Order: sequence, then structure tokens, then C-alpha cells
Amino acid sequence: MAEVITSAGNARVKAIRALRLRKERVRTSTCYVEGIRPVAEAVQSGAPIQTVVVAPGLLNSDFGLQTVDEARLHGVPLLEVSPAVFRSLSERDGPQGLAAVVEQVWEGLDDARCTSGDTWVALDEMRDPGNLGTVLRTCDAAGACGVILLEDSADPYDPAAVRASMGAVFTQRLVRTSFAPFVDWARHEQARVVGTSARADAGYRDAEYGERTVLLVGSERAGLSDTQRAACDLVVRIPMLGRASSLNAAVATGILLYEVLQHRGTSAR
Repeated sequence: MAEVITSAGNARVKAIRALRLRKERVRTSTCYVEGIRPVAEAVQSGAPIQTVVVAPGLLNSDFGLQTVDEARLHGVPLLEVSPAVFRSLSERDGPQGLAAVVEQVWEGLDDARCTSGDTWVALDEMRDPGNLGTVLRTCDAAGACGVILLEDSADPYDPAAVRASMGAVFTQRLVRTSFAPFVDWARHEQARVVGTSARADAGYRDAEYGERTVLLVGSERAGLSDTQRAACDLVVRIPMLGRASSLNAAVATGILLYEVLQHRGTSAR
């Protein structure tokens, strides 16, 4: 029977707890994933898991226990800890007793392709990790290829982003770059870059999104800059009928992703 770690000061436990910090996630190229659904998604999608952390005293879900068994069958090392130690790692109320340390996966811009029927989302300076996680989850649901993070965007491997993504961070391709190389890439891939602005003439339902589409979403504070709008092949407007002047960036992204599907005649399952 595996030894159960009961000290929150254990070196391995401290190393996992340190992954709350972005600099430590960057240094180790790993992240901390907590919760039955996100860990199950990591296992089922074949994500590079270093360790599954389980607190037998907390984990009482049959699906969670099956996920542990599946990870074990795939040769993933298990780290068993006491409920108190698991709570010292958790930032959740009522932790479920299942977590994992997973290696980050990034692609270079040169490795990304945009072929017929593909949709990518490019995010400029999205600072809120929860919103970023929501975008990842929506991209997965809408069949997008992945997310290109421009400039100083949030970390998709931040615990809040991973949690909001519900495991979609392991199914979406991730690229980080700056704006100028992104524009060159989009031109090379012959992708139609579509931005949003309240000042746009075209409504989002009247637009022609093309067969290769990149949705460019501006920062939540300032939206797209003049330079970014000029780089777009098309800028569309989402009508605002109430007093609000703009939508949450993740909500706007979701509206446009499903509009692209509608224009392509793609039916949801």
C-alpha cells in the first residue's frame, strides 16, 4: 500500500503548492489541476501528466475513482495525501480529493496551421484568467482549433483558467506571440481576420467569415486599437440594446464562434 503523506511541509507537497505562482509554472513548465472533471479530461485526452494527487479520505466519487484507476493503468505516478494536506493545496471550498500536476503544452506560431474549415481565436491582452478559461471551454465546444495569446495575456495554466476551462485547456492548441508576427502568420495562412468594434458598419450576422477564420478579440479594457482594426479583413458589430456599452470578452467570443458555425452550415451534435 502506498505511503500517505500527512505533512503539509513535505517537499513534494510544497513544490506542488508553489505552482499557484506563475513564475513557478513558467520555471517548471507544469501546472496544478484540481477537480474530478478537469483531471478526468487530462487523463482521457492524453495530456502529459506528471503526477495524480489523491486524498482517499475525500474522494468518494465513483467517476473520480475510475479516473484514478485509468491514470494508474497509463502508468501515471500517484501521490496519496491526507485530507488535511490536500486542503492545504486546494483553493476550493469543499475540495473533491483529486488533482494532478500536468506538463504545459505550447506550439510555436510556425507550427500552427489554418486550413479550410478551421477557426482560431486570437486574444489581445486578456488579463482575467477566468475569462480566458471560459474562452477555451467555448472554443472546445464550438470546434475551434485553439487560442493565440497576444502580448501580455493571462496564463491559460493559471488554476483559475484551468478551472474555468473545465479541462478544455488540454484539448485546445495554445500559441503565444506578439501582434506583428500574428498578422504575418494570418496572411501566410490566407486566413480572414475578423475583429469586433462598436463602431463597425457590418453586423456580426451579416458578415462573411470565410473558410479560414481568425477571430481577433481586443482587450477588455480598451478593445481593438486602431492598428489592430486596420489589420483586420473585416470588423463586425454586436448590437447593444441596453445601457451596457460592451460585452464581456468571453461572451462576445462565444457569440462569434457560433455565428461562424452558422455561416458554414455546421450543425451541433
